[in-house]
Amino acid sequence: MSPAQTNAAWRASVLSGMPKSTLQRLCVIAGSLIAATTVSQPAHAQLGALTKWDTVARNIFKELIEINTSQSAGDSHQAALAMAARVKAAGFADSDVVVLKNADRKGNLIVRLRGRSTGKKPIMMLSHLDVVEAKAEDWTLPPFKFVEQDSTFYGRGVADDKDDGAMHLAIVMRLKAEGYVPDRDIIVALTADEEGGPANGVQWLIDNHRKLIDAEYVFNEGGGGRVRDGKKLSHDIQASEKKFQNFQLEVTNPGGHSSRPVRDNAITHLSDALVKVGNFDFPIHLNEITREYFKRSASITEGKIGEAMRAIVANPNDTKAAAILSEDPSYNSQLRTTCVATLLEGGHASNALPQRARANVNCRILPDESPEEIKKTLERVVANPKVVVTAQGNARNSPPSPLTRELMGEIERITKDMWPGVPVIPTMSTGATDGLMLRNAGIPVYGVSGFFYPETYAHGMNERIPARAFYEGMEFMYRLVKSLTGTRVPVS
Repeated sequence: MSPAQTNAAWRASVLSGMPKSTLQRLCVIAGSLIAATTVSQPAHAQLGALTKWDTVARNIFKELIEINTSQSAGDSHQAALAMAARVKAAGFADSDVVVLKNADRKGNLIVRLRGRSTGKKPIMMLSHLDVVEAKAEDWTLPPFKFVEQDSTFYGRGVADDKDDGAMHLAIVMRLKAEGYVPDRDIIVALTADEEGGPANGVQWLIDNHRKLIDAEYVFNEGGGGRVRDGKKLSHDIQASEKKFQNFQLEVTNPGGHSSRPVRDNAITHLSDALVKVGNFDFPIHLNEITREYFKRSASITEGKIGEAMRAIVANPNDTKAAAILSEDPSYNSQLRTTCVATLLEGGHASNALPQRARANVNCRILPDESPEEIKKTLERVVANPKVVVTAQGNARNSPPSPLTRELMGEIERITKDMWPGVPVIPTMSTGATDGLMLRNAGIPVYGVSGFFYPETYAHGMNERIPARAFYEGMEFMYRLVKSLTGTRVPVS
C-alpha cells in the first residue's frame, strides 16, 4: 500500500466513527479553507504574480523550446522566422527585423531598437538558437516540449541558451511598448551553430554583415549567479575565455607478429606519454580577470579554500595555496592551462604488434599563452622523439574584455539593489562561446544574465532551470540595459 493509500484508509477509519453533525461541520470548514486557498493562490502562486512582460517572455521561451534547433534534425531558420514575426507584431519596423539564412536550416535574427543620434555605438545582446542533441528515449520528459513543473522549466535549451534569447527579445519588446528611446541603438541577435555546427552564425555575420552587429560591447551567455543550498553566493560576470586547441600524439612502428614482442611498441610509447601528460601541471598564471576572481571569491569562501585564494593572489608562487586550490577542478582550471587526453586509438589486429597508436589531447589555454608554447611544453614533458605532437587546427586568441568602471559599476549597483550582499565577481570561462569571434573582431564581450541557477543539466537529460530565477534575471537585464542607455530604473 502506498503512503497516499495508507493516509486515505486512516482518514476513512477516523471519519467513520464521527457523529454526523461533527462531520458536516468539518466539511464546511474544509470547504471554506479550500475556497480561500483557491482565491489566494492563483496560477504561478509559488512565484508571485507574473507581470505582463513575464508572461510575454514565457510565451516566447515556450515557442523557442518547442522548435527543434538541433544539428541533426532541427531548423534554426524556422526559429528565427518565428521570433521575427513576434517582434514585428510588437511594432518593430520590417527594416529593423532582419532574418538571414547562412546555410540550409540555419538562420540568424537581428533586431534593432532605434535610439537617439548621440554618436554612441550600439550595445548588443547575443544568444544562440541552436541546441545540442537530445534523444527522447534518454529523457523522462519530452525534450522539445516546454514543461513547467514544480516551478521549474524543462526542455532542451532552457539553460543553453534559449533562456537568454527569450529574455533579450522580451526586453526590447517591453522597451518599445514603453516608448523608451535609448541614447544609442540596442541590438538583439539570435544566431546559428554556436554548439559546434558547420555554419556558425556569428562568424558569418562578422564576415558578411558586420554593420548589423557592430557594437561598443556585447552581453552574451557565460555569466550568472552562483547558488549553493539555495543561497545566492555571487553574481559572476564572464569577461574572458580560454582558447581551445587539440593536439594529436602519434607513434608509428613497423609492427610485426605478436608472438615476437619487442620493447619498441607504439602503444607502449603512447601510453607512457599520456601518463606523463596526465601527471603534469602547467605553471600557475593569473591574469586581470582570474586575479580579481580569486580576490573577490575569497570573501565568500570559508576555511582553507578562502585562505588559499587570498594567498595565491598575494603570491602566485605559493605552492601550498596552489596545491589546495588545484584539488578542485573548477579552481584548477582558473589557475593554469590544462591538457587532458580525450580520444585514443591504436593497433590493427589482435595478434599483431601495433604499427600506429594515436591520441587526442585537448588543451584549454589561458588567453595570454600561445598554442606554440603549449606544444613545446608537451614535447618537453613527453620527452620521447618517437611520440610526434601535432596541433590540430589553429587556436583562436580570445583577449580578455576590459572591466570598465561604467559597466561594472552599473552591474554592481543593480545587483546590490536586487540581491543585497551578493558580490559581483569577474570570471574566465574554461569553455568557449561565440564571444571568441567577437573579441577577435575587436568587440568586447561580457557574460552577464542575472540568472541564479543551481545545476541545470545543460547538454544532459531533463535540462532545467528555476522559473523564478528566469524572471529575476529578466528584471535584472531590463534594468541594466536601460541604465546603460540613458535611464536608471528606480528600486521597486
